[in-house]
Amino acid sequence: VMAYIGTYNSGAAKIAMPKLNQAGLVMVSPANTASGLTKPGTGEKNEPEVYRPSGKVTYFRIVPADDIQGEAAAKWAKEMGVAKAYVLHDKEVYGRGVAESFRANAEKLGIAIAGFEGIDGKASNYRSLVTKMRQQAPQLVYFGGTTQNNSGQIAKDMVSGGLDAKLMVPDGCYENAFISSAGAQNLEGRAFITFCGAPPEQLTGKGKTFVDAYRAKFKSEPEAYAAYGYEAANVVIDAIRRAGTKDRAAIVAAVAATKDFDGALGKWSFDANGDTTQKVVSGNTVKNGKFEFVKLLGQ
Repeated sequence: VMAYIGTYNSGAAKIAMPKLNQAGLVMVSPANTASGLTKPGTGEKNEPEVYRPSGKVTYFRIVPADDIQGEAAAKWAKEMGVAKAYVLHDKEVYGRGVAESFRANAEKLGIAIAGFEGIDGKASNYRSLVTKMRQQAPQLVYFGGTTQNNSGQIAKDMVSGGLDAKLMVPDGCYENAFISSAGAQNLEGRAFITFCGAPPEQLTGKGKTFVDAYRAKFKSEPEAYAAYGYEAANVVIDAIRRAGTKDRAAIVAAVAATKDFDGALGKWSFDANGDTTQKVVSGNTVKNGKFEFVKLLGQ
């Protein structure tokens, strides 16, 4: 094994990273966004050093991190006229991290935070929580978490519980399963989704070529992270080709040296922490039961 492409979830990365680092195996994620995985001072006090027991950087990611996503989401909320928000998270590495980023940036922008709390992602309903939030009258509820941790149920209970507020969620909910679990009627006109990158239909050049080929082969639309998985694989293949040897250290060095990579996501590089130089975050909503691109954020 010369390379590891993954993980999808930041919580899984937290477990895999130190093991792969000790093995000297390069890890390239198409989807992890928790800031502390790579950026000093943005996560727990021992991050990211705890994931680098060898002292070397062997982990890289294709997507911008949550410090960028949280800031973009807060600015978007401010643009919408939100003056008060209630922030929830699923108590996991990714969800809490992006929720904390949103809260900090929202407060800087003058948005009042009516509450900040973790939820049980396996609860059958959130009726009592909705009742409590309704008493605070927030204009927006921000949920840091994933579809698997019940974002759909939160949306349902907000509607049935009479909470007249927008719902904003991060890229962990940017999948069709979020719409089906919530019910499209509970998201129409009130759900807003940020994504660390551009959605498939907004990709150009090599990205559009990939999307067109995907549609032709599978007769369906690619999920948001399909192009990012494709990009991660191409980065690894390019690095192995440049390394010219089945040597893990040489492949790590080749990935780290990736500069001005001209791929499906445009032209970008890895920085010294293993982060992409891409800073694109998109804002999306739900219309007629489907995700619809609204705008690029922070542009």
